[in-house]
Amino acid sequence: MGHGNCNDSLVPPAAPAAVRPATRIAEEDTRLGTHSAALSLAGRTVGGLGTGITYAALGAMLIAGWLPLAAGAGAVLAIQAGQASLTRLVDVAHLVYEHALWVDDLLAVQEKCCRLLPRRSALRAPDRVETISLEDVGFTYPGKDAPALDGISLRLHAGETVAFVGLNGSGKSTCAKVLAGLYEPQRGTVRWDGTDVAEMDAQSVHARVACVLQDPLHLPFSALSNLTVSTGTLTEADPQRVLDAARAAGADQVVAALPGQWETLLSKRFRGGQELSGGQWAKIAVARGLYKKAPLLLLDEPTASMDPPSEHAVYEAVLRGRLREDQITVLISHRLASVVDCDRIFVFDRGRVTESGSHDSLMALGGAYASMFTLQAGGYRPRDTTTGGTPKETP
Repeated sequence: MGHGNCNDSLVPPAAPAAVRPATRIAEEDTRLGTHSAALSLAGRTVGGLGTGITYAALGAMLIAGWLPLAAGAGAVLAIQAGQASLTRLVDVAHLVYEHALWVDDLLAVQEKCCRLLPRRSALRAPDRVETISLEDVGFTYPGKDAPALDGISLRLHAGETVAFVGLNGSGKSTCAKVLAGLYEPQRGTVRWDGTDVAEMDAQSVHARVACVLQDPLHLPFSALSNLTVSTGTLTEADPQRVLDAARAAGADQVVAALPGQWETLLSKRFRGGQELSGGQWAKIAVARGLYKKAPLLLLDEPTASMDPPSEHAVYEAVLRGRLREDQITVLISHRLASVVDCDRIFVFDRGRVTESGSHDSLMALGGAYASMFTLQAGGYRPRDTTTGGTPKETP
């Protein structure tokens, strides 16, 4: 008996059924239809009463002899013509009102789109950048209370490779997008060689940044155009530059296996087109970013879908075999083994930089980075079955 009551008390109360959007739309349509019908009935009733009273008055005047029959007939025709004209006037007014609502919405959309257009300015971003600095940068996504970036200040130098690491949602990718000019900080400034990026032409800033994302674009162009598109052209290419970028990213092997090699269309939507695997697309995307030779290169988990040899080759190219010596390279990765050789590592937590330094200095610090690195490294150590599967210490 007691057990039955206990079990019953642990059953959570039933949650109210969620209202489906279709149900809410149907209820709103019903409400509007009922309201419209009520207004129409009221209007027709008033109009009918007015017409009846008018005709009754005319009949009484005709019977009493106050109004000649011809004049009465003319009055009836005038009333009918007036009703028709008044009805047309009301219909046109209603149509104008509805169209005005659409025009207001259209103008609001146009105004919003104009605000989203890239910022135009006579001041263009430089071709070479010595220093990029973030000064007390803050950014909060719409609808969120907690800031994605909260007082970020850091300085990056030409020829330097840095890494952003941290847990998911810590702000590292948001910081990279602010660096790239894709997001404008809501607080603080981003400066290139001391000049506020907000004063520069937005398109020129984007042209000086190369981004390689975890989920790259699958462009239905030729293999060659998939690289050259990063510089804004599909038809012009620097052959040596293409080969250098493709070899560094391992994309040369992908292209060599294609039936038409560089001229092969990378889409099954075209006759003779080829579809690549996720890892092959990742190599093309990395080559696209390297081909651009921008002053700022952002790599956000670029090798997530690559096999270990390909991943190693890409990081060797990015960290050691640089195609542009004065390039600032920012690497975002959850695989901490790939950031060991970076010049500096920034650790993000809840929108703030909590640690920074080289791999050795952060390991000596024994903070969050050291804990994450030790946890990942432990997965590669041989396990000792005699101690319950804990990693065995290696001499």
